[in-house]
Amino acid sequence: MIIDERMIAFIQSMDRGNSLFLTDLEQKALDDNVPIIRPETQSLLRFLLALTKPHNILEVGTAVGFSAILMAENTSDDCRITTIEKYEKRIPEARKNFAASGYENRIRLLEGDASDILLQLTEGCDLIFMDAAKGQYIHFLPQVKRLLNPGGVLISDNVLQDGEILESRFAVERRNRTIHSRMREYLFTLTHDEEMETVLLPVGDGVTLSVKMGEEPPIAVEEGSEKAIGRTEETERKESGITGSRTEETEQSKSGITGNITEGSEQSGGGNLE
Repeated sequence: MIIDERMIAFIQSMDRGNSLFLTDLEQKALDDNVPIIRPETQSLLRFLLALTKPHNILEVGTAVGFSAILMAENTSDDCRITTIEKYEKRIPEARKNFAASGYENRIRLLEGDASDILLQLTEGCDLIFMDAAKGQYIHFLPQVKRLLNPGGVLISDNVLQDGEILESRFAVERRNRTIHSRMREYLFTLTHDEEMETVLLPVGDGVTLSVKMGEEPPIAVEEGSEKAIGRTEETERKESGITGSRTEETEQSKSGITGNITEGSEQSGGGNLE
């Protein structure tokens, strides 16, 4: 456990929760011992979706589809989600859940090894959620970076391994040492990558948030918008010319009036002095 259980319970008590469908799906997954994202991570994910408003999401690790459906519920109708799953036993369950949720038309499930599928993908992503085999994160990273749009966010879940990441390699059970060393390598690579800005958070079982640096692609401007801008600039120039002429004319008029008044006053005043 990364933080005190009482603190976790308090934080969870403030959460507004998910839809009834997701709540039931979460309970079923827990009953079947299927790992899904923890409540604190769910809250963080909902927040990030509201903040970034992604249009194209990639998820590595579908399980039974819980997190993909959560992302669909908390994004706009034009957001598309691609999720990758290798475990054959869970794929039919995920498809059934997508259909029952009503988001089947927005979620695309790709079956197979993520190492192979990532190589075939070409469309850039605004947000990538990594929640697959922890020992493979470091191997997925080059292709994940390639697919992430500039300004896009990479979310990596379960990176602290219930606090075991703190331990020496030799203090970890032999069967977990490879995962342990690869996760440490992944965290070091992420946090020292000059093309990514990364923060490591003790949320759930540990989450990293990484933003891909670089300029965002230019926003396409419609032809009508360009014409509107042109008309605005032309109008401003005309108005500026009119205003300038009026101002100059007004100043000349005022100057003439002032001059006449001043001249008359000086003549009158001179007569009194004499």
